[in-house]
Amino acid sequence: MKRLLAASFLGLAAVSAQAQEVVTDLPKTKLTVVGGLSNLTAYQNGEHPFWSKTIPELSDGKITVDIKGYNEMGLKGPEVLRLVSQGVIPIGSATLAYFATDNPINEAIDLAGLAPDIQTAREITDAFLPAYEKHYDGINTKLLGISTYPAQVLFCKGSFAGLSDLKGKKVRTSSRTQAEFVQAFGGSSVTIPFGEVVPALQNGVVDCAITGSLSGYSAKWYEVSDHLYALPINWNQQLIVANKAFWNKLDPKVQQFLETNVKTLVDDIWAAAATETQQGYDCNTGAEACTLEPKGNMKLVEPSAEDQKLLKDVMDKTVIPGWAKRCSADCVDSFNQYIGPVLGLKANK
Repeated sequence: MKRLLAASFLGLAAVSAQAQEVVTDLPKTKLTVVGGLSNLTAYQNGEHPFWSKTIPELSDGKITVDIKGYNEMGLKGPEVLRLVSQGVIPIGSATLAYFATDNPINEAIDLAGLAPDIQTAREITDAFLPAYEKHYDGINTKLLGISTYPAQVLFCKGSFAGLSDLKGKKVRTSSRTQAEFVQAFGGSSVTIPFGEVVPALQNGVVDCAITGSLSGYSAKWYEVSDHLYALPINWNQQLIVANKAFWNKLDPKVQQFLETNVKTLVDDIWAAAATETQQGYDCNTGAEACTLEPKGNMKLVEPSAEDQKLLKDVMDKTVIPGWAKRCSADCVDSFNQYIGPVLGLKANK
């Protein structure tokens, strides 16, 4: 399975790489990068080959990179941004949702229910970049880009026809915004490590669980659940940041080279996330389009018109107001300036 996904991802990357020219006049530079979770495809097929192979090749061997996933460094993830800010890590990748408790602005682009498709998620993310560039500059970091994981969706055991069926169900969630989303529909949020979800579903500890559609397939959730709800609840966007002092010491040519090429990496990961989201739907349900084995036999539940109305009501009355209460006035103003026009929504402090 990993070989097939890698081939798909590298096909996208090859097209992007062809558009990039080799730069021969760069000073010799050695970089250390802490990437995302090393057992996920965004790292294996995206970050790792980009930093370890593409950057050295496109720099004519002038820039070399030592990259490891944060878990390979003995880190859990939430501390990465702090360590970049302190200069312990020069360049790192970090999941935005990890920092929701530090500052609610980190939830702004990925509130549960905000982006029902990947095109909207990308549009929101790009629109909000000026606010994030300013925010992260204030904590001694340089924002280089924001990529994403595939859609985070519901796997349920037993009857599930739509959002109203969340009422009374115990649901495994992995972020505050996911928990608030589930609770808004009358469900209860349960925190369980990813590796413990299969027995939890099997033994009735939870009725449903949220993860990426393809991640759930890889972990064989299709063996312990039977309904897959095709509504992206959120996306788990990833920051790529550099320590500001470290960045400012780099040669301007190196800075420009890295910024240009990180944008290509970000585009490739977004494109791969779209592919993997659909592949997850296909393979969990045994669709003919699935190129992987074995195939699951889950039922794909498409959001109904009623669900779309319920979702809008919950976003307007619960999710966005709840977030606005805990975010600063400047944060809410930024949401209304950059995200509001994209979605036709307004947050009120």
